[in-house]
Amino acid sequence: SVHDTFVIERVYDATADKVYAAWSDPAAKAGWFQKAEQFEFRVGGREYSRGGPPEGPVFTFDAVYQDIVPNERIVYTYTLDMGETRISVSTTTIELKPEEGGTRLIFTEQGIYLDGHDNPAQREQGTKEMLDTLGEALKKQA
Repeated sequence: SVHDTFVIERVYDATADKVYAAWSDPAAKAGWFQKAEQFEFRVGGREYSRGGPPEGPVFTFDAVYQDIVPNERIVYTYTLDMGETRISVSTTTIELKPEEGGTRLIFTEQGIYLDGHDNPAQREQGTKEMLDTLGEALKKQA
């Protein structure tokens, strides 16, 4: 297994409450992230979704919210499975900081990548793309 931490920062032209809503409101989140089959945004609550390319494999995202400070911080742990194989276990912290003209999002992920099925560089690249998609969704709302 490989252990790794990466940090990605983005500044969005949106207030912290709008960025927070993009993570905490199921309809808003479905606009830029895979639609959840289960979405309980509360400490101890679960977010669960499955999906992937049409040709397969199916990826299962299974998260539990560990800490929530509205408009400031979201912490969750999650597992990612590819088919029946667990490929990673991660802890993610999302921090929202007001900044002139918008909000700075600081995304920190500490991951354990199992048996070579995934790696930190791929996960970081995928997360950057996900945060860019979030940025596009926030622009459309404005």
